[in-house]
Amino acid sequence: MEKIKMTTPIVEMDGDEMTRILWQYIKDELLLPFIDLKTEYYDLGLEYRNQTDDQVTIDSANATKKYGVAVKCATITPNAARVEEYNLKEMWKSPNGTIRAMLDGTVFRTPIIVNGIEPCVKNWKKPITIARHAYGDIYKNVEIQVPSAGTAKLVFEGADGSVTEEIIHKFDDEGIIQGVHNTSASIASFARSCFNYALDTKQDLWFATKDTISKKYDHRFKDIFNEIYEVEYSEAFEIAGITYFYTLIDDAVARVMKAEGGFIWACKNYDGDVMSDMISSAFGSLAMMTSVLVSPEGHYEYEAAHGTVQRHYYKHLKGEETSTNSVATIFAWTGALRKRGELDSNDDLINFAAKLEKATIDTIESGTMTKDLALITTLENPNVVNSLDFIKAIRERL
Repeated sequence: MEKIKMTTPIVEMDGDEMTRILWQYIKDELLLPFIDLKTEYYDLGLEYRNQTDDQVTIDSANATKKYGVAVKCATITPNAARVEEYNLKEMWKSPNGTIRAMLDGTVFRTPIIVNGIEPCVKNWKKPITIARHAYGDIYKNVEIQVPSAGTAKLVFEGADGSVTEEIIHKFDDEGIIQGVHNTSASIASFARSCFNYALDTKQDLWFATKDTISKKYDHRFKDIFNEIYEVEYSEAFEIAGITYFYTLIDDAVARVMKAEGGFIWACKNYDGDVMSDMISSAFGSLAMMTSVLVSPEGHYEYEAAHGTVQRHYYKHLKGEETSTNSVATIFAWTGALRKRGELDSNDDLINFAAKLEKATIDTIESGTMTKDLALITTLENPNVVNSLDFIKAIRERL
């Protein structure tokens, strides 16, 4: 069989632990036999990030800007234990955080729907996509532990010498203070990414904050979204037959629980962090969740929504059998291949991505699956297979 040709490379970001093992299985069994795969490879495994003082992460983000499409394996964000385990020079930052900041991107996470893996919320019929702002708020916070009585103030010193000051609280005893920030430019990028993705996928867009309580901070998000929508996107949304609306975060939660799905729910950073885990768990599993980072300029970075599956990796190193779910990592590859095909007008690549996704879903729906899915499936007598045999079963169907 003649392999499918590619004209432009995909940026390939390798990762850590069990997902790194699955990454190679997927390439060997599902991609290389069928595609003349062109990638620009970056090793984001923790050892090489340490060796390069994390320059490799920066290089991979710049390559994504150059080529427009990237696919990323799950990576370790080190804590103190990891620093010791890997003998690191320092506690390197999250690669995802570095890449998100450099691309100024928004993270879109969507559950993969499979018959036999039923959502906890029975009326959910279609996927719900969470769009998470990936900058600021508590993830860039500054915190103080208040040791005794005193006055906490919020002070802004302008470059022109002006000073704005507000009293936060007068403490009678010890307490805590947290300062958070965002920028209008980042919020605007978030808004444009959400509007563009809604048009790209032909889905309604919801946005929710708590502007009734946070009358300046959250209200600024609401205003920027509304201004950009009215000026730049309202006509395109009308032509596409989709809608945008704003509501309070508590109202959005209530609406989501009663909805059928099939829309994008845009959230601030923390809300998106929490709600994406809620959505993925309620639909079945983090291992059945796609994740794509989209920049306002139209750069795309696809990855799995889960971590490196550390416990399975240690079993693998001991020579023990694992049954690790590779679906989200497979769909990271298919998402990147489809987008590369769309940008290059390569129908063969687009069709291959669709067929690989169908083969993956059909394999599960036929009853062959990894252990995590077997524990929650409604299918009778599932055939539980190990990590590699699951991928081989997909290849046979493909």
